Amino acid sequence: MSLESGTKINVTGKRRRGRKRSLSPSDLLMLVLFCSFSAWILLEGTRGLGYHWQWYRIPRYLLFYDNNAWHLGPLLQGLVVTLQISSVSLFVALAIGLLTALFRLSDSVMARAAARFYLEIIRNTPLLIQLFFIYFVISPILVWSAFFSAVLALSLFEGAYASEMIRAGILSVPRGQWEASRSLGIGTYQTYMRVVLPQAVRKVLPPLTGQAVSLVKDSALVSTIAIYDLTMEAQAIVAETFLTFEIWFTAAAIYLFMTLGLSFFARFLERRFRLDY
Repeated sequence: MSLESGTKINVTGKRRRGRKRSLSPSDLLMLVLFCSFSAWILLEGTRGLGYHWQWYRIPRYLLFYDNNAWHLGPLLQGLVVTLQISSVSLFVALAIGLLTALFRLSDSVMARAAARFYLEIIRNTPLLIQLFFIYFVISPILVWSAFFSAVLALSLFEGAYASEMIRAGILSVPRGQWEASRSLGIGTYQTYMRVVLPQAVRKVLPPLTGQAVSLVKDSALVSTIAIYDLTMEAQAIVAETFLTFEIWFTAAAIYLFMTLGLSFFARFLERRFRLDY
């Protein structure tokens, strides 16, 4: 009897988890009303400014055809730079976050103090100020490029938040796993690499993916140090053509496309790595 009842509960649970949600008519109505109201506000606002829309000029800044070949426009060229900075910064931030988390959990007083000092400085100062300090103060002394300065600033900033996620994941591993490793004579390094971190990664991967979304959005600040990323390219085009709304809406849509892709990936990871108790 207990086995059958347990099976029914399990089957029921699977059915509930597998049930797909669909938009109700009221949800669809609210969505249509919201989109209509937003469009009306936008049109009325620009009409009051006397703005003349010129969307037909936008495609050339995305792709253009020249000399029997297609070429990337300025906006997509800036997108490539944004993706380069974001991808490199993400890997460096994860490395910094892991190292900082291990320092926080270390038995060394100096390691814990250094990690704490780094976290307090980074998390309690604006990213823009950190970016300016690295580029205008440290970069001329050490002869760093603007790209390296941007990657370093983003990595330090995002790594501080990633370290707390990683540390929480490590602390969530049951204490019995540590004790079992010690009883088998496994060293601290091997315990982390083979026992603790594989379990911690499974829990912190979804929130770390969400942190990657923040990194992509924060990368727009690198335009302040003359890096021609997506934001800087948009500013240059607006200054040249005065297509203010069209260019910024297009740039916002590109950022939205990137962040929505990462958000969907984060949701996939949450479903993929969700632990059933």
